[in-house]
Amino acid sequence: MSWNLDNDRPIFVQIVEHLQCDIVSGVYAPGQKIPSVRELATEASVNPNTMQRALSELERDGLMHSERTSGRFITEDITMIDKLKEELATKRIEDFLKQMERLGLSPREIKDLIAKKVKE
Repeated sequence: MSWNLDNDRPIFVQIVEHLQCDIVSGVYAPGQKIPSVRELATEASVNPNTMQRALSELERDGLMHSERTSGRFITEDITMIDKLKEELATKRIEDFLKQMERLGLSPREIKDLIAKKVKE
């Protein structure tokens, strides 16, 4: 998955979001070792310190843990990953609904459009 980082928001926040999506979508499986800070920083074209900050945030949240000489690993807590997946999906749905309402669509029109697209 490509790293589409922009300058409108803090880079480390965007990295956290990107890695959260990678975790919930299965790019990184529960218990899997992730690449090193340098590897990830190179892949994302960011400073290693920025990547380190993002990974530390994910550790604080419990999505990753460090093993002293072995590196970082994704949590094996499937419940935590599933909960995060639902939270991320809910946030995107809420954002989508706000945008549709700004276009002047009623809840019924939004449902109809979604149903039409799902059938395609």
